[in-house]
Amino acid sequence: MKTKNFTLAAAVAAIFSTGFSSCSSSDDDISSNNNQVTETNVVADDASALSLVNGVYSHWQPLSSSFSFIIELNSNKLTSFEGEENEAGPVNSRFEQEPTTWYQVKIFNHLLLGIAQDNEAITTINNSLQAGKVTQAGYNAAVGKAKFLRALAYLKLVQLWGEVPVFTENGGSTTERKSINEVFNQIVSDFTDAESLLKDYDGDPRIPSKQAAQALLARTYLVWGDNPLSESEVAAIASSQTDPAFSKTDSRLEKAVEYANKVINSGKLALDPEYNKLWGREYESNKRGTNEHIFTIAHDGDKSDAQGNHQTHCSWTFPFQNGEYGRGYSQNHTEVSDDDLYDDWHAEYPNDKRLAETYFTSVVNPEDGKTYTYYSPVYTPINGKGVDQSYQNAENLEITQNSVDRIEIRYAEVLLIKAEALVQLGRNSEAAAPFNQLRQRAGIETVSAPTFDQIKREWDYEFTYEQFSLLNSYRWKNLISSVKKVSGYKHFPDNWKSSTGNTYTSDQEAYFTKIHNHLVAKYNNVRGKHYRQPIPTGLSGEALGISQNPGY
Repeated sequence: MKTKNFTLAAAVAAIFSTGFSSCSSSDDDISSNNNQVTETNVVADDASALSLVNGVYSHWQPLSSSFSFIIELNSNKLTSFEGEENEAGPVNSRFEQEPTTWYQVKIFNHLLLGIAQDNEAITTINNSLQAGKVTQAGYNAAVGKAKFLRALAYLKLVQLWGEVPVFTENGGSTTERKSINEVFNQIVSDFTDAESLLKDYDGDPRIPSKQAAQALLARTYLVWGDNPLSESEVAAIASSQTDPAFSKTDSRLEKAVEYANKVINSGKLALDPEYNKLWGREYESNKRGTNEHIFTIAHDGDKSDAQGNHQTHCSWTFPFQNGEYGRGYSQNHTEVSDDDLYDDWHAEYPNDKRLAETYFTSVVNPEDGKTYTYYSPVYTPINGKGVDQSYQNAENLEITQNSVDRIEIRYAEVLLIKAEALVQLGRNSEAAAPFNQLRQRAGIETVSAPTFDQIKREWDYEFTYEQFSLLNSYRWKNLISSVKKVSGYKHFPDNWKSSTGNTYTSDQEAYFTKIHNHLVAKYNNVRGKHYRQPIPTGLSGEALGISQNPGY
C-alpha cells in the first residue's frame, strides 16, 4: 500500500497555516482571522478553484479497497489471508485490531487530512470570491464539492469511531472529541449546503450532485435515526458479548424518507435493469446510461491516481492458481468466510439474479477454457463483486490495473433506505413499493408489507461486500449476534475435517484450517468494544492526542 510519510498533526498544522494567518494560544484550537485576501490564498479563476478541491480526492482514492478491510472483515462475511497472520488484514478478520493496525491508521488519518484540505479550500475560495477572481457559479461548484466531501468524511468517521473532533474553516479543535449529535449536525449542515450549491445529476457519478447530497442525507438520517451508541454506552458493554438494545428516533427516520423521496421524485436516477452490469471498468461512470450510480470515487489505475482501487486485486489476487485445475494453492487477500453464506442464500432464493454475481462458485479461465470450481473441499466461493467481469479476459487483467471506480452510493440504496425507514416507523405497507423494486429486478417474490427482518436480509442480498456489513450491524445493534452466526458454518466445528464428509488434500486442509481458525477467532474475540474502532496512531506512529475509545 502506498502513502505519503507525514504525520496528521504536522499536515493539519501545515494546511491550516495556509487558510488562517493566526491561531489561538492553544495548540488544539484553530481560530480564523478576518480572512484577509493575500496573494498566497487566492485562486485565479473558476477552474483553479475546482482544481483545488479536486486535490482532496488524493485522500479518498487510497481508501477505496481499505474500507473493506474494516467494514467487511469485522463481520461474519469475510476473512483475510493477506500476508502473515500478524498483518493488518488477518488482525481485522479475527477482531484483534489495535491503535497501530494499518487499515485503521490509514482510513482515520486520510479522512481527517481530507477534511483539513477541504477547510483550506473553502477559505481560499471564499477569499477568491471576495477578490472577484471566482464567479458565483465557480464558487458554488467548488465549495459545494468541498462541503460534500467533508460531510462524507465525517459520516465515515462517526460511523466507525463515534465521537470525533470537528473542525471547519471557522475553527475547532483537532483533538477534542465532539458528541455524536454535534458530529451529525455538522454532517447535515454540510450536505444541506452541498444540496443547495451543487447542480442536478447529469449522468456522471464521479461529480457530486444535488441528488448525491440528498441521497447521502437520506443515509445520514437513517444512521442517526438508529441512535448510534455514545462513548458511555460502549464503555458499559466493552468487555461483554451481549448486544445493546436497539432504539430509534422517529423524527430522523422521517427525514430519511423525505430525502430519499427527493432523489426518487427528481426522476434523474433509476435501477439498471441488469444487476450484473453494475461492476467493472466497462460499466463505470454510467457508461450504460442507466443512472444507478449516484456517486463514485474515480480510479484510473495505480499509475494515474493516488492509489488504484484494489478491490479486484484483493478478492482475486491469484487468478486461476486456486480452485479445480489450479496450479497452486495461494490465498487471496480476502476470502468468503465459508460456503454457508452461499448455501443459505441459495436455499432461500436459488433463482435470485444477485446471488450469481455476489458469489462465484465456478469461473471459466479464458486462457485454457477450463471451468475452475470454488466450493469446498476445493476452495470457498469467490467474492464476485470484486472480480471485473465486464470485458474479455477481465479475470486476468484487472488485478494488475486496479482501475475500477468505487461505488459510494447507488440508487438501490436510496430505495432500501426509504423502505427501511418506513418499516421502522411502522408504515410497512408503504415500504412495499421501494422494497419490491429491488426484488423485481432480482427475479424473486415480492411482498405486501416487508418486515424489519426482511429489510435486514435485503441489505445482504443487494449489498453484500459493498462495505455495509459492519455499519449495518452498528445501526441494528446486532454486531455480536451476527458475528456469532459463524458457529453454524460448516468449517467452524473442531471436527470439521470429518463432519463435512469431504476428503481434503494437504493443501486444501491447510486452507480450510485457516478458515476454521478465523471463524473461531471471530466467535471468541468479538466484544462490545468493537462497536467502535480504536483511535489509531498517526501515519508515522505518533500519538494524535485524541482520547481512546473504550476497551482499547
